[in-house]
Amino acid sequence: MFAEQLGRNRKDNVWIFIMYGVAALFLVLFIFPYLYMLLSSLKPSNEVISTSPTFFPKAFSIENYIQLSQYAGMGKFFLNSIVAATVGTLICLILGSMASYAISRTAASKLSGFFLVLVLCLKMIPMSSIAVPIYALIQKFGLYDYLPALVVVYAAVNMPFVLWMMISFFKAIPIDMDEAASIDGASPIVSFRKVILPITIPGIISTGIFTFLLAWNDFLLALLLTSSSAKTVPVALSEFLTAYNLDLGPMTAAATLFSFPVIVISFFLQKYLVSGMMAGSVKE
Repeated sequence: MFAEQLGRNRKDNVWIFIMYGVAALFLVLFIFPYLYMLLSSLKPSNEVISTSPTFFPKAFSIENYIQLSQYAGMGKFFLNSIVAATVGTLICLILGSMASYAISRTAASKLSGFFLVLVLCLKMIPMSSIAVPIYALIQKFGLYDYLPALVVVYAAVNMPFVLWMMISFFKAIPIDMDEAASIDGASPIVSFRKVILPITIPGIISTGIFTFLLAWNDFLLALLLTSSSAKTVPVALSEFLTAYNLDLGPMTAAATLFSFPVIVISFFLQKYLVSGMMAGSVKE
């Protein structure tokens, strides 16, 4: 029975044990920094900055979280991160799903081919290369440190990623369904909204998760485009460490709280994450 559960023969079992061992090793390597941060957030302040650090706290304490709650504006920074990432993702999904549907259904035309190449090129450009022009535009229009401007920028810079993923989902849907809806009298918009869009809900969810994480973890654009009113948590985290200040304890507490939404999303929606990563990997 043991052999049936693991493999067909002794050789299979050996390979399975090796794979489990390698997976466990990588799991420890990946999760160690996060566990160290989580446990550090539960240490007293003097123990966090000790010259002889320990992995486990000598005494568990919520002192760092209490100090974090006393930082002015930290709640607002969390709210800014949530609004910027959520609204930016919704804009990306609404506009990106319509654009990717149109491109997928006209893939044979040269114009659609040009759009596809353009999307891939935009995705390959490093963020640091476009951050300065974006900063100059925001300054020119007087939108510096303005949260709606940050939302629009997140929607714009993440749009190529949404198109890249959504096109593969729409291409997987047979065009016969569009033709059947058209024969029943549905216009292209009605066909998209009532027939095609419901089928791609899992794809939209997985795309939305990745897009949200891109905006949630952004640091460079938020650092350049905000200063106080629209500041997000990653920028606020960087300010815990300065030449004259070293607040490692509250910083680890803020980083732990900031990571919770990502952990919750990854845990409850992991099946959509896997389907999103596998999109387009298998050709039928």
